[in-house]
Amino acid sequence: MKVVIIKYNAGNIFSVDYALRRLGIRAEITDNHEKIRQADKVIIPGVGEAFTTMQYLQQHGLDHVIRNLQQPVLGICIGMQLMCRRSEEGNTPCLGIFDEDVIRFRPSPGIKVPHMGWNSLQDMHSPLFDGLPGNSYVYFVHSYYAAVGMYTIAAASHPEPFSAALQRKNFYALQFHPEKSGRVGEEILKNFMEKIH
Repeated sequence: MKVVIIKYNAGNIFSVDYALRRLGIRAEITDNHEKIRQADKVIIPGVGEAFTTMQYLQQHGLDHVIRNLQQPVLGICIGMQLMCRRSEEGNTPCLGIFDEDVIRFRPSPGIKVPHMGWNSLQDMHSPLFDGLPGNSYVYFVHSYYAAVGMYTIAAASHPEPFSAALQRKNFYALQFHPEKSGRVGEEILKNFMEKIH
């Protein structure tokens, strides 16, 4: 199986590669359009800022490549947010795969921004979560989020519910970091590799 991690100007890409290696999966980190199109599975991970990251994708033609992929694609953290319609961060038009806007958490007494640390998943319904108990804990680091909507396949709360995971057709996305989420995150990555076709 050919697995590609899209190389772009986002941080944390290599930690996803290490997580896959622990599962015995060798991924190629590349921005080559043909290699991305020919992969069996594509991952768009990363930590970053929406405007400059989206600008980079556009300048390198990766926005068109990603939108037209037919194989399973997994976006992680900023990778998920860039798959949405627009981000409040820099008022950035994004890829538009999910018809959802990304908005900023509003600080309030007792509510910190960014939302950082372990939080439980609710209402999980996808083969991505096969074998996981309800309310499994995963690791989040983000200041922006997509609301719960028609593409939500798992939610979390801070304190209001938000989308922890989205799916539309062959596109899957996680707001949390599976590569930092211990056994639960490993199981999710394994499910993406083995159960999503």
